[in-house]
Amino acid sequence: MIRPALAAALAALLFVALPVAAQQPALVPGAAPAPAPAAAAPAPAPVRVTLATSAGLILVEIDRAHAPVTAANFLRYVDARRLDGIAFFRAMRLAWGPGLIQAGQNQPAKLYPPIAHEPTTATGLHHVEGALSMGRNAPGTARADFSIMVGDMTGLDAHPEQPGDNLGYAVFGRVVEGMDVVKRIWSGPLDPARGDGAMKGQMLVAPVRILTARRTPASTPASPRP
Repeated sequence: MIRPALAAALAALLFVALPVAAQQPALVPGAAPAPAPAAAAPAPAPVRVTLATSAGLILVEIDRAHAPVTAANFLRYVDARRLDGIAFFRAMRLAWGPGLIQAGQNQPAKLYPPIAHEPTTATGLHHVEGALSMGRNAPGTARADFSIMVGDMTGLDAHPEQPGDNLGYAVFGRVVEGMDVVKRIWSGPLDPARGDGAMKGQMLVAPVRILTARRTPASTPASPRP
């Protein structure tokens, strides 16, 4: 007969050991070992696209890892050749130096549905010189218009500490080569009478056409992302 004190000690040992044993898989003779956890899928590699414009070539790198929704949307237009023939029509020049150039698709039949907004607070990307960014009205209305930054335009990043629409614009890539072409477009003469609202006076007298936009193999390593 087990004494009460000994029974209590055995019960205490069983209470401590049971959770540990329960965490271990049952060993069945001849059974295959449990599969190892699947490794995380690698981040998608960036994709390079050459914009052949009437002012020269601009090589851009599309960041699918950090801005997957916006990057996929841009590449959808590239692959469908719906950026062929559109133009850089706007050059915004701020009084203290920086600015941007903007291209757009003005044929409604060639527009895909709007995409979800990816703010810079989510992607970690920023409106630094050479950054590609989607144009939009309200968040979630971006379609085909995109801009290239000239100088530091981080004021266009998301700033959740500010009131109102503070989600900024979605950065999804950067210029790898051809910033001289970007600045040439940006420096073109402007029509002071054209443009609506805040864009008045920012329309290029001679818009610069994108002749073709094509995926381009990366022959050389990209420089580090700013």
